[in-house]
Order: sequence, then C-alpha cells, then structure tokens
Amino acid sequence: MSKNISSNENAIIRKKILSMILPITMENLLQMLAGFVSMAMIGRISTIAIGSLGLSTRITQIVWALFKGIATGASVFVAQAYGAGNDEKMRKVTMQTLISSLILVLILQQLIFWKAPFFLKIFNPREALLENATIHLRTVSWGLPFITIILIVAGVLQGTGNAKTPMQIAFIMNLLNVGFSYTLIFGNFGFKAMGLRGAAISTVLSQAIAAIIGLWVLFSRDGILSYSTGPNSLKLDKKEVASIYRVGLPTSFESIFWQIAAIIITKVILTYGEVAFAAYQLGLQAESISYMPAAGFGVAATTFIGQTLGSGEKDLAKKYLRQLVIGTVVVTVFTAGILIFFPEQVMRILTDEGEVIKIGIGYLFVMGFAQLPLNIAGVINGALRGAGYTKVPMIVAGLGLWGIRVPLSLLMAYYFKKSIMALWIIIGIDMSTRLITSYVIYRSKDIYSGELLIKDE
Repeated sequence: MSKNISSNENAIIRKKILSMILPITMENLLQMLAGFVSMAMIGRISTIAIGSLGLSTRITQIVWALFKGIATGASVFVAQAYGAGNDEKMRKVTMQTLISSLILVLILQQLIFWKAPFFLKIFNPREALLENATIHLRTVSWGLPFITIILIVAGVLQGTGNAKTPMQIAFIMNLLNVGFSYTLIFGNFGFKAMGLRGAAISTVLSQAIAAIIGLWVLFSRDGILSYSTGPNSLKLDKKEVASIYRVGLPTSFESIFWQIAAIIITKVILTYGEVAFAAYQLGLQAESISYMPAAGFGVAATTFIGQTLGSGEKDLAKKYLRQLVIGTVVVTVFTAGILIFFPEQVMRILTDEGEVIKIGIGYLFVMGFAQLPLNIAGVINGALRGAGYTKVPMIVAGLGLWGIRVPLSLLMAYYFKKSIMALWIIIGIDMSTRLITSYVIYRSKDIYSGELLIKDE
C-alpha cells in the first residue's frame, strides 16, 4: 500500500515538474535555435564579425549576469511567498525589483555607450576588430533596460510556477530577432544590408517588444501587479530592495565571476589567433545544445524547493530534488551525446570555414563529457538558491573559475605554450569538478530546516 502511495506521489511530482520544465526547456531551445540561426548569419559575414560579436557580448553579459542574479533573488522571494499564500509580498517584491533595477541599468547603459572603446580595449583587439565591436556594443547597449525587464518578468513568473508565459514571450522575441536579422543583416525586403550593425539593431528591437509584452503581463487584470499598487508602491523601499539584492547578488556575482573569467580566457584565446577565437565563439553557441535544455531543471529546483519550504513541506522538497536530478541525467545523456558523436556536423551548421570547424570540433568533444556533472551541479545549486543559500553556488563558481580555469589556462598558454586543445580540457575539468564541490557543500548543510526569507520582514 505504501509503495502505491509513494509511486502515485512520485507520478504527481513528475507531472508538476514536467509542467514547468517543458515550457522552460522549450524557451531555452527556442533561444538556442534563434542563436544558431543568428550566429550562422553573422558567420557568413566574416571572421571579424564573429569576433566583434564575441567581444561585445563579453561586456553586455556582465550586465546581464547582474540582473539575472537580481531576478533570481526576486524569484526566490516570490516562490516562498507563493508557497505561503502571501500575495502582498509577491507584489511588493516584484515592484521594488523593477523600480530599482531600471534605475541601475539606465546608469550602466549610458556608461557602456559612451565608454565602449575603453571597455573593449581590455582585450587588446586589432583596430578593425575594435572598430566593429564598438559599433555592435554601442548599439546593443540600448537593449539592456529591455532585457532587464524580461529577466525580472521571467523570474517573478517562474517563482509562481508559471513557466509558460516566459516561454511565449521568449518565442516572440527570438522569432522577431531572426526575422529582423534576416532583413537587416543581408538587406532583404527592400532594406539596406547593414551587416553587423543590422544584427545589433535586430537584437534591440526584439528585446524592446518582448519587454513591453512582459510589462503588460504583470500589469494586466490577472497579473501580479494588477491591483494594490497605490501611489506608495512606486516609491523605492530601501529595506525591501536590500533584502532582494542580498539574496540575488550572490547569484549575480556567480555569473559575473564567469564573465570576468571569460574576459581573461578570451584574451588568452586571442593569442592563438582570431580563427581560434571564432571557433570558441561558435563552440559556445553549439554547446548550448546540451546545457540549455537542462538549465530548466535548475530553475525548477529553485522554484519547487522555495515553494515547498514556504508551505512547510520539507519531505516533499527532498522528493522534488530527487526527481529533478533524474530528469537532468536523462536529458543530458542524450544532448551531450550529440556534442560527442556529431561535433563536425554541428559546427558546419554555424560556419563553412574549415579551420574554424577543425578547432571547434575539439572544443565540442571535450565539452560533451563535461555536461553531465555540470548539469547535475546546476540542479543542486538551484535547490540551494530556493532555500535561500545563494552564496553557495557563488563560492562553487569562484573556486572552479579562479582555482582551476583561469590560472591553468594562463599557465598552458603563456608558460608551457600548449595548443588550444589544452585550454578546452582545462575548461572541461573546471565544469566537471563543480559537481563534487556543490554536492559536498549541499551535504554539509540542512537546507530544509532553514528560516524562510519571507519571515525577515
């Protein structure tokens, strides 16, 4: 009898996980496919265009990382408040996150726009690469406020268990980006061919439309911000903002650690030449075949652990985590297999330059083996975030990046003068060891008995 009850309960858990995982996975797949198509179009412009996009992205991704973390902080608060049935808390968190984030991102956008060459010179690029990257960075900087809104909308909605709406918004944004890119990059439908600048404009336009849709969802009749938003709701509540940022910023720093490390790794890879750097950029895009479908499990772990702890169901939280790990393994075995067994075919989708394909094959092969431990670690870290332990994933990322990836890459490139393949292996080792670190810390903490964040008021 107990076995039947357990079996039925697991079936219900899996059904709830699927109801959230499928939209997130679809959202990530759509983003991946759109990224593939856009990168393939840029890959047909020139190697310089690929490199310029890569340098520009390194800068904008730092801003993205900051607000992704803040959105995660909001998501954790919303998930726990949702589990506890505290609607007013959800509304307050959402509004304060939006107001504070928009103020901050507008300041950063202006800084990046006017100082674009200064930031890009960090990479010591050649004049042509710097010129093109500056054009791209200045243009896409105008989309930063929009992508910030999109991140917050997605985080808040996912905190309530609604992953379908963010998926729909992402679908519209990515579809528009592909359509705008096809029109503006190559000059179709009577428009002038704009090349790399056209790709940047396409990104901003699609982000602006998606942000407007996201705000409409929040303020619509059934949205979180549809009522109880009096004149005081627009005032900045420093205490509330501080609470959200205290939980979210460790996740921001986790991503920012990666972005800063990526800047250093980018400089290292550029010493091998622009062809190697182009292969790395395309390899990162191709690698999304594996990590983006599995990324939804980490988001789901944050949501379900937060909700179950918010409602006081600690045993249920453990069962959710177990099912999420199983699901991650199943998905990753399939997607990582594509990188391991078909790396050449994947690279040929993105470019027709033989030398770039050759270097990219090695990268994808190594990354394929690192995906399973990386994705399982992502679920464990998601569970830690849902319980409010957002500093732990930051520590794990810091140890991997600054203890393994960066120092060993510098040694291999500048001291031992090894081939680019040595860098790929080091990156793979970093990704693989994160599972051990995450699991050891997870086992050392009783995350299911901590004090709820929503009680801090």
